[in-house]
Amino acid sequence: MKQDLILYSMQIAMLKQLLTRKLITEKEYYIVKNRLMKEYGIISDITG
Repeated sequence: MKQDLILYSMQIAMLKQLLTRKLITEKEYYIVKNRLMKEYGIISDITG
């Protein structure tokens, strides 16, 4: 579980960098983020 959370956090951080650098759109960001949340069993997101 802890390892999953670390992997999830790393992927979200990379995804956020792509958004910040405008390499993906906000829509793409949220699509991938929601898919990652489902994949890792993350129920809520307090980071926004």
